[in-house]
Amino acid sequence: MRRITHVRLPEPLGNCEGNLWWVLLDEQDIVLSIHPMERGSSMAGAHWGGDWLSPMGIDLQMNGGLGLAFPELTDQDLPILLDLLDKLWLDGVEAICPTFISGELAAFHLGLDVLRKARKLNSSNRCKLLGAHLEGPFLAQERCGAHSREFLSSPSLSALHQLIGGREDEIDLVTLAPELDGSLEVITRLKNLGVIVCLGHSSANEKICRFAFDQGVSMLTHGFNAMPGLGHRAPGPIGEAINHGGIAIGLIADGAHIHPSIAVLLQRVASKQVVLVSDAIAPYGLQDGNYTWDKRSIISEKGCCRLENGTLAGSTVPLLKACQNLARWSGEASSAIWSATIAPRLVLAKTDKSNDYLIGQPLKHLLRWTMNVEQDELSWQRAA
Repeated sequence: MRRITHVRLPEPLGNCEGNLWWVLLDEQDIVLSIHPMERGSSMAGAHWGGDWLSPMGIDLQMNGGLGLAFPELTDQDLPILLDLLDKLWLDGVEAICPTFISGELAAFHLGLDVLRKARKLNSSNRCKLLGAHLEGPFLAQERCGAHSREFLSSPSLSALHQLIGGREDEIDLVTLAPELDGSLEVITRLKNLGVIVCLGHSSANEKICRFAFDQGVSMLTHGFNAMPGLGHRAPGPIGEAINHGGIAIGLIADGAHIHPSIAVLLQRVASKQVVLVSDAIAPYGLQDGNYTWDKRSIISEKGCCRLENGTLAGSTVPLLKACQNLARWSGEASSAIWSATIAPRLVLAKTDKSNDYLIGQPLKHLLRWTMNVEQDELSWQRAA
């Protein structure tokens, strides 16, 4: 057995993020236990100098990559899908919720079938496919963003059954607009199925949001985007989520979807609620350029993807790069790491203790983060 000393664990702001820990490993470098260090103490072992130890990232909103869009998956795409999962592992992402925007029902079902086949080909060094994230089709027409209006529909139990009937166990998250008629019945049904319900592409005011949160909606999909902003007379979804507490707020830290100052503000006032997501789409992992997305053209440039009319369509910034962005903007590395690695696990209804995601894990499947204060840059590498 051996020890690693002077380790920090990622924490949201205000959670004693400066504490140091020591880690006990077995002969195979499996984490056996984690213990606090007394201030000023010295111990034998590998001295990490205050670097952070974290699990790998989890991305709750990823729409595709390497030219693939999850809503358009076919059996012929399986080899490229596996290549994408291998790339994500190298990019420090342990698991994703493959995200489907509003589209044709048959294509959605086919995509789920392909994902099911890909799960059977998983390996210990490949990004895992969690349940799908359905971003639609129960969205507000006026807040559709890059979604095609023709595929939006009104929420109802019958429409939900057509969408996921017989496939309920393959769905982890559903994003909807709670102000739409019929949404309450859908929210209740999804909660009974154990599906996480998110508010997104919505015009809901704070009163509707408060009711939705009380009924079980527990996350905002890409906060600030495709929803009312935070106004001093109209708090909207963001303000109500912060006031309510316990509502995860998805944040795309690519510098385009959210201004860095607003991202920092959100981190400072609601650090425990911020969940970093990539919102990556098909050009992820490819060079900048023009690409086809469903039947439309998108322009991928400097990490941001837009339709030809300028509408934001997604990002190509990797999840851990977004984490580095937030750390650089705010100077709060520990909280940024927490938002990319621990916070998404909390959304999936796991324990809120960092230790529980580390103990029993091989060190090679964990991440070591170093903050270069002089260069104001956060970097990561495999812990072993």
